[in-house]
Amino acid sequence: MVTCCETMASRPEPPTSFVGQSGLTALALLAGLLALFVFLPYLQFVLFGVVLAYISLPVQHRAEQYLRPTLAALATVVGMLLLVLIPLIFVVLVAVRQSLMLERAVRSGQLDVASIENLIETAGYAVDLTALYGSNQGRIASALQTVTSSVFDFVGSLPGLFIGLTITLFVLFALLRDGAKLVAWVQWVLPIDGDVLDELREGFDALMWASVVGNVLVAVIQAVLLGAGLAIAGLPAVIFLTVATFVLTLLPLVGAFGVWIPAVLYLVAAGRPVAGVAIAIYGMLISVSDLYLRPALIGRSSALNSAIIVIGIFGGLVVFGAVGLFIGPVVVGGAKLVFDCYARTHTNESTA
Repeated sequence: MVTCCETMASRPEPPTSFVGQSGLTALALLAGLLALFVFLPYLQFVLFGVVLAYISLPVQHRAEQYLRPTLAALATVVGMLLLVLIPLIFVVLVAVRQSLMLERAVRSGQLDVASIENLIETAGYAVDLTALYGSNQGRIASALQTVTSSVFDFVGSLPGLFIGLTITLFVLFALLRDGAKLVAWVQWVLPIDGDVLDELREGFDALMWASVVGNVLVAVIQAVLLGAGLAIAGLPAVIFLTVATFVLTLLPLVGAFGVWIPAVLYLVAAGRPVAGVAIAIYGMLISVSDLYLRPALIGRSSALNSAIIVIGIFGGLVVFGAVGLFIGPVVVGGAKLVFDCYARTHTNESTA
């Protein structure tokens, strides 16, 4: 029978950095915890700056061929502000205004549901959509109003929004100018072998590309294509529908279906069945293109499967806010990468 003393003697000794300098270790943990509490109130804005820095890093490298790093970073931040943030705020405001128009149209009963009902009955299905729509008209309008009000609450908090965007811009500038130094510092601080760190860095880079760049490009392409088709078909609130397509395309299991199917129903209800059929075919092609666009633009990452994407996106939205759409899958996929590296290293040490 193995005694307690023999069991304790067989355990490996902890690293000297944790035993010989326990006071400094405790101080480092306390400092890191306090710094985390400082970051938490504006964590989503910090992460938004990280996402923007990752996207604009190739532009920074190109600019550094002609300018000093500080001037290159400043020029990139100004360009990002003019090309991304300001147009994004403008588009969101226009989308909010158009969503209010849709909400008023639903409440006033301008949607002709009887035409949709007649079209369904010609296919051999009996359904009383008029009564169904009439009984749920208030709920539909209330749902639209709730979404719009939540956006207004976010936009209306101008002081906090201004501070948060200021933090985002400063984080973006600092990462563009000193990002390489920060990565080198993290590698120097972490007590991890260089080979493992290189593997983790490559894995996180692949995750960031798949979650941020790839998904955003797919969503932008599909939203622009569908928005152009809806504009040609003469649908109202095209900006709102385009923004909605972009958001829904980022969400798993939804995609552009959530926009073009209601658009088809609207066109049929408005007495334009030919335009409705055209949008249905066009929307189906856009939705099917997702099967080809994502592999082409995102590629494959062993740490980013369908389960991680679903959990990461919806969990990231709850924890990090809107930026969790991109950060959530990276966090979950990154945890899998770390555990894989830890298990492999532990196995190699045991067999050595």
